[in-house]
Amino acid sequence: MTDVLTQVLADLAAEGERLDALVSGLDEAGWRTPTPAPGWDVATQVAHLAWTDEVALKAATDKEAWDAVVLGAIADPEGFVDQQALDVARGADLLGRWRGSRQALHAALTTYPSGQKMPWFGPPMSATSMATARLMETWAHSLDVHAGLGAEVEDTDRIRHVAHLGVRTRDFAYAVHGLEAPAEEFRIDLVSPSGEQWTWGPDDAAQTLTGSAGDFCRLVTQRVHRADTDLVATGADVDRWLGIAQAFAGQPGEGRAPR
Repeated sequence: MTDVLTQVLADLAAEGERLDALVSGLDEAGWRTPTPAPGWDVATQVAHLAWTDEVALKAATDKEAWDAVVLGAIADPEGFVDQQALDVARGADLLGRWRGSRQALHAALTTYPSGQKMPWFGPPMSATSMATARLMETWAHSLDVHAGLGAEVEDTDRIRHVAHLGVRTRDFAYAVHGLEAPAEEFRIDLVSPSGEQWTWGPDDAAQTLTGSAGDFCRLVTQRVHRADTDLVATGADVDRWLGIAQAFAGQPGEGRAPR
C-alpha cells in the first residue's frame, strides 16, 4: 500500500468517524430530520453512503455482483441510486450496516493490487482514486446531515483530497454536459482551512481561479450555489466551468439554490 493511499484511507476514516459520532445518538425522530437535499432525511444520507460503500466493495472484489448493479443502473439511470438510498434507509440497523461497509471497503482497498483499476460509474479507479471519491462523498453528505441537524461543521485540511478531485474532474464535468473541455490548463490557487496555499496548474496560465478551498469543495460537490462562494474566476472558460463543475460520477445534479 502506497503512502498516498494510506493517508487518504486515514482521512476517509476520520470523516466517517466524525459523521458517525454526530448521528450515533439520534432517536427515530432525529434520523427522520430533513436535510437540504430534497426528499432526503438524515437516514437517507447515511443509507446512501452505506450502499455506495457496499457497491464500491463489489467493484473491487466481485465482478458478477458489480455487473448486476450496473444492469440496475442502466434500467433506471435517473432514479436507481436514489431509490437504493431510500430502500436502505428503511432497513434495520442502518448505522451498523454503514459501519460494516466502511470497514469492509477499507480492508479491500488496503490490499487492492497496486496499478490495477476497478470499474465504476465513471472512469475506472485505482484504490487511491476510489478512497478519494469515498472521502469526497462522505464529506459532502456529512455537510447535509450537519445542516439538517443544525450542527456546526469545521473544515479541516482533509478536504485537500476533495479539492484535488474537483480539479482533476474538470474535463469530466464538461463531457457529462456534452461540452468540449478547453485545451489549456487553468491556474487554481486555493486557501486551505489551515491557511496554506494549495495550487494546481501552470504559474503563467491565462485563466485562473482563486478563493477558499472550503467554498471550492462545496461548489464541486454541489453543496453551495456559486453566488454564495468567495471564488473569483478570471477567464471565460473558468467562468463556465464553475457553472458545471462536479467532482462526482454520474449525471449532473441540480445543485443548490442561492441563499
